[in-house]
Amino acid sequence: MGFLDNEEVLCEVTENHLNTGLRGIPVGTCRTSFVTPDEGVHYCGYPIRELVDISPEDVIYLLFNKELPNAEQSAKFRANLAARAQLPDGVENVLSSLPKHGHPMDWLSVGIHTLGMYDTTGDWLEDALNLIARMPRLMGLIFRYREGRETDIPGDDVSQTLVDRFVNTLDLENVDKRKMARVVSTYLVLHMDHGGGNLSTFTGKSIASGKATIYSAIAGAMNALSGPLHGRANQSCLEFVLKVGTSDEDEVEKFVRNELAEGRPVFGFGHAVLSVEDPRATAQFELGNKICPDDENFKIISALRNVAPRVLSENKRIRNPNANVDIASGALLYHVGLKNPTYYTTFFGWARVAGIGAQIVDERVVMRSGRGVPIYRPKYFPEGQELRHIE
Repeated sequence: MGFLDNEEVLCEVTENHLNTGLRGIPVGTCRTSFVTPDEGVHYCGYPIRELVDISPEDVIYLLFNKELPNAEQSAKFRANLAARAQLPDGVENVLSSLPKHGHPMDWLSVGIHTLGMYDTTGDWLEDALNLIARMPRLMGLIFRYREGRETDIPGDDVSQTLVDRFVNTLDLENVDKRKMARVVSTYLVLHMDHGGGNLSTFTGKSIASGKATIYSAIAGAMNALSGPLHGRANQSCLEFVLKVGTSDEDEVEKFVRNELAEGRPVFGFGHAVLSVEDPRATAQFELGNKICPDDENFKIISALRNVAPRVLSENKRIRNPNANVDIASGALLYHVGLKNPTYYTTFFGWARVAGIGAQIVDERVVMRSGRGVPIYRPKYFPEGQELRHIE
């Protein structure tokens, strides 16, 4: 296993570990990413801060190949994705039938399932890359059909970058499309992977371990991501920022203290592993300072960044009161014209398709000398059940 000794005792499990969500219980290894307390997430060994300006295509290449591409490899990989990008006929008919009040994450899960029903090869890598290549068009169509903008949809120019294909399909008026592409590209790179044990990744790999298709596995992962304790936290964070309504730090402090007094969460702060500000948050603040320093929502999150850690640190039970990745992403998306926060988790999902897909490929065809990881089957003990018989 590389950094592990085959005989090393990794964890002693006691009854106190039961019913705690497997938190901290070792179950496997991950070849795509890891998280450290001081540098946050690393992709294939590279700290995320060193990857933030690299294109999503090249980071996807890294996750699947464990090395960054040179210029020739990058061009070949982009051409490979372009050749896979065409959506099967019929996908738009399915989207047009979905209830418009349904949450966008439900649309995303259905959309991924639909792609799989129309075109599954059964080859883990082929299907993963096909899905990655088709995500930009699917994402744009989800926005358009759910919003009732079903006519005059631009064609999908597959020679464009992944992000430009989405922006082109979305085709919003009165927005700076170059700025939107820059924000979405950064968002995707920062959110692509985060170790193997987060809920959505673990769910996707568990489903795939039963030899379900990669489409079924990743659709299931999107369902896991949609919950407010996981991916949908970024939606809640922007809604929280809009609720703050002021960048005056004295007023922001009053607001934060009142939220805590009322037993409500302060969104965008804290992390299970990190002991410092999330480098992904730092990167987004740096981007915001370049492209929208005077944007009101950006000024609000900047004030929160200054105020909330100090207030939260007064509670000694809070180990890390610093900003996490969710604090800034919504404000940046909002600034570039993506005004509806209910869609924000779909960007998280789009990004994670690459990381989860790469981890599924690793677990199915690489690990254990190519035999793959067996079907997931954790042990449960009976509780509140005594043996009895029908008399």
